Amino acid sequence: MIQRVYRQIRDSGIADDGKVVITTSKSQISAIRNQLGNDVEVCEEPCRRDTFPAIALATSFMHDILGIDSREVVIVCPVDAYVEDDYFKAFLGLSKILKDGKTSLALLGINPTHPSSKYGYIIPKNKGMAVSEVKLFKEKPNEDTAEKYINEQGALWNCGVFAFRLSYALEKSEQLLGTKVYWDLLDGFNRLESKSFDYAVVEHETDISVLRFKGIWDDMGTWNAIAETLDTPVLGNGKIDSHCNDVNIINELDIPIVALGISNTIICASPGGVLVTQKDSSEYLKDVLDGEAEDIRFADKSWGSFKVIDADDDSLTMKISIAAHDHMHYHSHDNRDEVWVVTSGTGKIIVNNDEQIIRPGDVVSMQAGVRHTVIAVSDLKMIEIQLGQDISNADKRRYDWDDRWSISIK
Repeated sequence: MIQRVYRQIRDSGIADDGKVVITTSKSQISAIRNQLGNDVEVCEEPCRRDTFPAIALATSFMHDILGIDSREVVIVCPVDAYVEDDYFKAFLGLSKILKDGKTSLALLGINPTHPSSKYGYIIPKNKGMAVSEVKLFKEKPNEDTAEKYINEQGALWNCGVFAFRLSYALEKSEQLLGTKVYWDLLDGFNRLESKSFDYAVVEHETDISVLRFKGIWDDMGTWNAIAETLDTPVLGNGKIDSHCNDVNIINELDIPIVALGISNTIICASPGGVLVTQKDSSEYLKDVLDGEAEDIRFADKSWGSFKVIDADDDSLTMKISIAAHDHMHYHSHDNRDEVWVVTSGTGKIIVNNDEQIIRPGDVVSMQAGVRHTVIAVSDLKMIEIQLGQDISNADKRRYDWDDRWSISIK
C-alpha cells in the first residue's frame, strides 16, 4: 500500500515543489527504506501515541530539521486507502483553499456510495457545494442514521485527510503539548497522551472547510476491506472446498491452509500470527491487540529480510535473505553468540576486520563481542542461529563501515 500511495503522489505532480515525509514507528523504517529507497524523508515515532502526537512530531521535524517555511501548506493523508490518481490531484484543491485564506483547516470529504457504520461523517453547512464550511462531525452512526445524514444533510465520509499551514500545526502543538520544538517532542514523546488529530484539534476548530471528493475511495484499514479488492479467494498455499461461501485465505506461510464448510470468513496467516475472523468483525482486531507487546517474527530490512522459524528460551533461529550488493551494518552483540549457515548465493563476511568468502554449505561461528557483517555478492540466503540467555533486538552495537569491504568478488 505504501508503495502504491508514494508512486501515486509522485505521478500526480503534487509533490514536485515540495517534500514527502512519512511518519512511522522505528520497526517500520527499514521496510520503508527497502521499498521506497533513501530519497523519502522519514520521521521516526519512538512509540505509538495516535495521530495528533504523530502529526505534531512530523510537522516540527519538517520545520526544525528539514527547514521548511512555516507558511507552507501541509497535507496529511493515511496510506491505507485504495484510490485512483484523481484523489491526490484533489489535494491541490485543499492547498488552494488555504492559500486563498478562506480557512485555517481544510478536510477532504468522500462522497458516500452507501450508508456505512464504519466511518465518521462530516456534515457541511451547504450540502450542494463542492467546498463548504463544516457544520459538525458525527462519529460512526448506525446505518439508518447514516442514511439520514447523507440524504438530508449531504454528509461526507471523513477519510482522515487534513490540510493546514505548517504554522497552524506548530501553534496547536505548543498550545496543547507545551512545545513545538522537535527535540523536546521527541524526548518526551512516550509521555504524551494518545489522542487522535480529529479529537484533539479538528472537532474544536471553528474555522474549518471541507472539499467534497466524488471519486473512488476504499478504506483498506481492515482485512475485510482488503479481501474485497482481491481478484482471487486464495493468496498463497490454501484450498477452499465447495461447501464454503464468501471465504478468503491469505497465507504467507509455507504450510497449507484448508477451509471446509465455513462462510463469511477471512483466514490470514503470516510469521506474526494467524487470524481467523468473520468478515464483519475484522475491524475489531485493533481493539483486541491494543496494548499487547509486539513479537516481531518477520521484517523487511534495508538489506533484505528475516523470518523467525524457531524460538526457545536460550536460542532463536531465523531465515535471512540479503539482496545482491547489499550488506548488514558492521556490528556486535554483548549477550549472544551467532552461527551462520549459508544455504544459497555467494557473499563475503567480515569478522573483526578479517574477510572471508562464503558459499552454500559454509558455517561461520561468532562469539559474543565479535564485530561482524556480511556482504551479498549475489542474492544470499542464510540460516542464523542466535544462542544466549538474553536474546534481544536491542543487543546490538554498530561500528563504522570501511568502504574497502564493498569491493565486488569475482
